[in-house]
Amino acid sequence: MPLAREESSPLFAGTAAGTLRLIFYLAMAMVLMVLDHRNGWLWRMRYATSIVIEPVYRLASLPSEGLRAASVAFADRRMLTDQNQQLREDLLLANAKLNRMQAVAQQNQRLKELLDTQRSLNLRVQMARVIGIDFGAYSHRMMINAGARDGVKTGQPVIDSHGVMGQVIDVLPNSSTVMLVTDPDHAIPVVDARTGLRTVAYGSRAGDQLTLPNIPIAQDVQVGDKLLTSGLGGRFPEGFPVGEIRSVAPSATGMFLEAHAIPSADLDRTDEVLILHDLAEPAGPPPPSPSAGPPSDEAPAPASSAPKVPLPSSFKPASPASTGVPQT
Repeated sequence: MPLAREESSPLFAGTAAGTLRLIFYLAMAMVLMVLDHRNGWLWRMRYATSIVIEPVYRLASLPSEGLRAASVAFADRRMLTDQNQQLREDLLLANAKLNRMQAVAQQNQRLKELLDTQRSLNLRVQMARVIGIDFGAYSHRMMINAGARDGVKTGQPVIDSHGVMGQVIDVLPNSSTVMLVTDPDHAIPVVDARTGLRTVAYGSRAGDQLTLPNIPIAQDVQVGDKLLTSGLGGRFPEGFPVGEIRSVAPSATGMFLEAHAIPSADLDRTDEVLILHDLAEPAGPPPPSPSAGPPSDEAPAPASSAPKVPLPSSFKPASPASTGVPQT
């Protein structure tokens, strides 16, 4: 459809003036292209005008660049926050694992000490784990996870890698109760490793010490002396560490010395213990002899059972002739 005259472009008008204008524009374009190709004038012009136009471009792009920078900053901040939170969680987990490894290392060290103790003593022992402990005002006891089904019996000594802990007083099928050496009702025969003095160490209500109340006042007992089991009584084998004396003072009556000692065993920190199966030989006075006296009338004793009185070597029996008894 042909365009109307008033809508047609004046550059391509069908008149002679329009044709001359088109030829002029084409000639000028050809000249500019030749000059630009040979001398680079247009490039120089563009370079010069860019100095003025470039700030306008930058000013126009500031809003978009600001939005982009804000979004990047927000994304980076969120990413850094997430990374920081993840690092904190990893650090807490690493610390927990490290603490667990330290606890396992300490447990392995305690088990190694127990095994070394068993090998050095060459005794029949049984390992058990502490499942409960009670340091009350009137009783110091703990419970272990070995009972009658494991061969535990009442009276067996219990030790750790450092010394005597106590003895079994109650046995259940799968657990046992141990009275600690610091229990007020406990007593253990001990000997001073330095002087050889034998005495008895009693528990106390303090919970962390032993009391030796009946030491002769003339005995040499000093702070730092080691107390060992003496083996008397047949309950605890001889030579196990019991405690170390920390204080010595005259008793209230002034007739004895009273010493206080701390236990050698870790009563409140041990998790594994050893139960001794080899008990000491009973040591003490011999059993009383059967009562002696005249025979009863209902059951007269035979002549052969009468006690024989030893005769001196110079004694000789008299002959029948000298006694006047006729011979038969």
